[in-house]
Amino acid sequence: MTAAKPTARRGIYWPAGEGRAYRKAGMTGIFKADGVETANAYSLSEWWLDPHTQGIGIHTNPHDHIYYVLEGVLTVFLDDRWVRAEQGAVTVIPAGVAHDFENREDARVGFLSIDVPGGFERTLTRIGFEHVPTAKDSP
Repeated sequence: MTAAKPTARRGIYWPAGEGRAYRKAGMTGIFKADGVETANAYSLSEWWLDPHTQGIGIHTNPHDHIYYVLEGVLTVFLDDRWVRAEQGAVTVIPAGVAHDFENREDARVGFLSIDVPGGFERTLTRIGFEHVPTAKDSP
């Protein structure tokens, strides 16, 4: 019996600010690599929240999240408490752990989200995000 040959994947390059964008009430997610491109190993997205923007509410997911704060201060609900994550901070949220995020500050906040396994992007339209087509929607 012969093992299945893995599907060939291509490298990905996105210039700054480009990717597949999703928007909802003061927050924008820009996917740089999603489940299709990574054989569902992970998804990588960049998120920006306007000042005083709440997240989607405390919830759990069947996948892990890792947040890395790029700019500003992200307030993250983790397990049973809110933590203040400043630029450079990392938050690891295992599958099944209650979490949320929001921007309680007067300046916007940006963070990277790594989701393992990939495929998180498929849930966004179901939870009220709108896909925002861009001039370059594919790498």
